[in-house]
Amino acid sequence: MQEINLPSNSMMLSKDFLFGVATSSFQIEGDRKGRLDCIWDTFCEKKNAITDATNGDIACNHVDLWKQDVELIDSLGVDAYRLSISWPRVMKQDGSVNEVGMRFYINLVNEVIKRGMKVFVTLYHWDLPQHLEDNGGWLNRNTAYAFEKYAEAVANALGEKVHSYATLNEPFCSAYLGYETGIHAPGKTGMANGRKAAHHLLLAHGLALKVLNRVCPKSQNGIVLNFSNCHTKSDSPEDIHAAKLADDYQNQWYLKPIIEGKYPDIIDKLAPDVRPDIAEGDMAIICQPIDYLGINYYTRTVYQSDGNGWFEIVPPATTELTAMGWEITPDAFTELLVDLHQRYDLPPIYITENGAAMDDELIDGEVLDNGRTAYFHTHLNAVNEAIEKGVDIRGYFAWSLMDNFEWALGYSKRFGIVYVDYATQKRTPKQSALAYSKLVKSRINGYISGIK
Repeated sequence: MQEINLPSNSMMLSKDFLFGVATSSFQIEGDRKGRLDCIWDTFCEKKNAITDATNGDIACNHVDLWKQDVELIDSLGVDAYRLSISWPRVMKQDGSVNEVGMRFYINLVNEVIKRGMKVFVTLYHWDLPQHLEDNGGWLNRNTAYAFEKYAEAVANALGEKVHSYATLNEPFCSAYLGYETGIHAPGKTGMANGRKAAHHLLLAHGLALKVLNRVCPKSQNGIVLNFSNCHTKSDSPEDIHAAKLADDYQNQWYLKPIIEGKYPDIIDKLAPDVRPDIAEGDMAIICQPIDYLGINYYTRTVYQSDGNGWFEIVPPATTELTAMGWEITPDAFTELLVDLHQRYDLPPIYITENGAAMDDELIDGEVLDNGRTAYFHTHLNAVNEAIEKGVDIRGYFAWSLMDNFEWALGYSKRFGIVYVDYATQKRTPKQSALAYSKLVKSRINGYISGIK
């Protein structure tokens, strides 16, 4: 069996480094009848929106099988489980708490803690209640204040039993893919829509962070952002400029306001009707100190000039790709982490997602996903290299615990370290899960020290 190894002197093998697995609510839970509809339910009903014309009505049936799934997580020997709360499962349309839905998460969190693992909760992993979208969704500033109330309800229910809260997961995807390009729910398009949604998402983060710091001051409260290096096709000044613009537009647009209280200079290049409306005090709300930054990383992106002073993506030229068609670029992961560390005064970092979709096959009860195991090996070593270069990284979460609903791609792509037979809901740990578990269990037993 292919293994995942780290240098014997790696800080990641100490008791203070945290290893975990991650999932998100809409992708695994199912039980649509137990919650309000969300934007992904509606999006799944649109013709040609989902590659395989599926939906999240059942997914991995986690709402029914959660005890079995927690036992599975525990068997891997990991220190933590990162999950997300379904906003439409815990809140009713009138703004009151759905006690049945909230009890599901209370029981889930209690069971994870009982088994000696830490709980990382994400408040928003893209499943906006549809009734809020009907009123404009993230294009409506009021949604940020609805999120604030939702965050308070969750914080009051789960409290400081939760080791870490993240306000948002990948606001880039929510804003850019959901409201600018239309690839994700709710399927809206337009640059102005994307920028407006992004600003309201960041405002929601700031409002919720204030709530979390008040209600759960001993928890670690932060945000999860996704990053992809913006490399150039050539060394021409035009392509170098294009990659810089892309980095500001796709990456720094979300981090710079949080750390420095301002948007990148590219905002001044946008037409006035494209720029978001920034009310007085917004940036102060957005840039409160965070206890940690969650970083999700999968691949780099290559850009060139579009010939009109803007950027465009260049398709990967290499043959070493995941099933998503993404380049496998661990060196770029190290580069990204070091670059962010040098550019900003950052809090401690958790790698909250990293993983790969592969063309998995279940044969004789096994999934020999050597490509994924190799991906984890090289990317964990890339994290180790960044730590050696001075980046303060406290933990790593493999994405994902199990195969699930992969958004616009339905069930056609598998990211899990555990194979899911959707017809029977049987879970089968893949070779990558066994290798990851072996690495995790090889460490000194212990727990991560607090950041606060």
